[in-house]
Parts: sequence; C-alpha cells; structure tokens
Amino acid sequence: MTNLSPTLELACDLISRDSVTPEDKGCQALMAERLSAIGFQIHNLRFGDVDNLWAVRGTSGPILAFAGHTDVVPTGPASQWQRPPFEPTIDAGMLYGRGAADMKGSLAAMVVACENFVAQHPDHSGRIAFLITSDEEGVAINGTVKVMEWLAQQGEQITWCVVGEPSSTAKTGDVIKNGRRGSLGCWLTVNGVQGHVAYPHLADNPIHRVAPALAELAAEVWDQGNDFFPATSFQISNINAGTGATNVIPGQVEVIFNFRFSTELTEADLRQRTEAILDKHQLDYDIDWRLSGLPFLTSSGPLVEATVAAIKAETGFDTQLSTAGGTSDGRFIAPTGAQVIELGPVNATIHKLDECVKASDLDVLTNIYRGILQRLLSGQSSTN
Repeated sequence: MTNLSPTLELACDLISRDSVTPEDKGCQALMAERLSAIGFQIHNLRFGDVDNLWAVRGTSGPILAFAGHTDVVPTGPASQWQRPPFEPTIDAGMLYGRGAADMKGSLAAMVVACENFVAQHPDHSGRIAFLITSDEEGVAINGTVKVMEWLAQQGEQITWCVVGEPSSTAKTGDVIKNGRRGSLGCWLTVNGVQGHVAYPHLADNPIHRVAPALAELAAEVWDQGNDFFPATSFQISNINAGTGATNVIPGQVEVIFNFRFSTELTEADLRQRTEAILDKHQLDYDIDWRLSGLPFLTSSGPLVEATVAAIKAETGFDTQLSTAGGTSDGRFIAPTGAQVIELGPVNATIHKLDECVKASDLDVLTNIYRGILQRLLSGQSSTN
C-alpha cells in the first residue's frame, strides 16, 4: 500500500502485529518510539504477564490522557476471513484487519494527532499523556486498573481522559460515550435434595424452589433510570442443573445473572434487595457477587465541551452523548475524579470476522483528537 496518510500508515503497522490479548507484540514500543521523539517521557509498566505504557509530555498542570489498548480479541477461524486478519488491507476505501476499529485505528489517530499538535504548540499548557494496556480484552486485572494504582502512588491525577473505544454508530463522531452503566455479576447456587422423580416427597427440587424467586427478580423495577441512564437491567445468562437423566431430581441448581445499573443505585442496594427476595422465598443458597465496574458519568465540563466542539468543527454535525453499551477501561479511570469520554470510529464490525473501518475516518478522527488538544491545551505557558 502506497501514499497512505501518516495515521493509516501507523494503523497498518499496528494491525500487522498479532497482539491477541494479553499479548502486545511490540505495539507499545512502536508507539513509545514515536512519542519519545516529540518529548514524551516513557514508563514501561509490566504487571504479571501484561505490558502497559504510561507516556507523558510536560511537567505540570492538568493532564489530558489518551487511553486505549493494544490487545485484540481472537480472530476466530482465520480461514473464514475474506482477507488475512493480521495483513491490513485497504479495499474500496475500507481498512480491514483485526483491531482496525477496536482499537488500533484510534491509537494511530491519537499518536499522529499529538505529533501534529506538538509541532504547532511545542510549549503547550498542561500535560499530555498516554495510558495504554494490553489487558483490556481479557481479564483486565493487570492493565489499566494497575496503572491507575501506580499513578496514585506517584501522586499523579488525570484531569481529562479520552478513551479510544469505537463509540460511533453510523459515521465517526456521531456518538461519544460520556458514561457507562455499572456491571454487577452474581453466581447463585440453590441447594435441594437429590432423589427419584417418582418419589418427590423424598427429595427437594431446587429448580422448583428458585423459579418463583427468579421470576420476582426479573419482574422487579429496580429504578427508573435518569436523564443519562436507562433503568437498571437484570438479566439471567445461565441456569445449570441436573444429571442429564430424566428420572433424577437434581440436588443443586446454579444460576448466573447480571445487573447493568445506573447511578440511581449502588452495588450495596442491589445486593441487599436481591438477597431479601431470595430470603423471602426461604431458599438454601450460596451466593458470590462480582463487581466488574461502577457506573460513571461525565455529564458536562471542559472535556465534553471541547469534544463536542471539535467534532462539530471537523464534521459539521452535532454529536450525541450516550451511556449505552458494555463496560470499558473508563470504569477504572473515572472514580479518581477524572472527566472521561469515549470517542472512536464506527463500531459496526468490532469483534467480527473481517473487522474494518472506513479508511478516511481515521484521518477524521485524528483531526478531532487534535481539536480536543487544541481546545484544552493550546495555551502558551511552557511545560517542557
């Protein structure tokens, strides 16, 4: 491929590295080399088997951080891809390859946006930073959450954070995520007594016992949501019981369910109300709660204003604020007090075969990121 823009050239270089989670395969080193050349201080942080990068330019003032991940999800059967997943290809104006949308295209746009901005504003105000992990698509134990702990130990505080997740729906910039719902999972085991189906009086069927409780949980109105979040959702994802035989009453049933919850409720609220319903039905149960992330919201402020204005200036249209979708690493950054938004390319093909983005959209995204930098850090006070 020839005559590529700087963003597309870097995106292709990143996509060509088969960094399936938690592997990085040199992506962060490539980014660090580019950032070091324009005055960033590089910190390579490895926790467990995960590579992380913290790069910062400037020594004082508010920090505008670009956050993202170099790891990608597995490709699935490579033979089912129309084009090899780690051989970036531009065809009919589309850039194909695993990570094109989620989120190596965004990473390339971030780096090039900073190169362009620093070239024009070498003495910008505040600080620019990159928080990059290779553990976002996996268990997310040794990635962003550990870097945030490390930053706290250094006494550092992110002011504004742009996460490069693919937020857009139809065209780049049409949606930015200014918050996310919380995610609370539950592993419930209800105990009964195994027996023969012909002698139910000698057994205690846990499926029969738990069914009314599950029906009540599913019908419960947990909250009404608010201006930014839909009502809290309860969803059962797994129910497992039985031996496979038709004539055996099981001794246990295991149920897995999840809450996606708004800022109207706390984790403690959900746990207490759920267990009260289970207790009301006099169940013999064991329960294991797992919090994946708390809800967060950046409803207004300099970052939202700068992002909305940068999108308008580049594209001519007004963006939509949204809190829909799953979790992101923003859940580890927002609780520290940072303003957090997610802005990236169209998400229609993420995690799919033949993942792709419109090639020209990555240059649009580069200009939007640069516009955010311009609006927040273009003052002339020296920080280098």
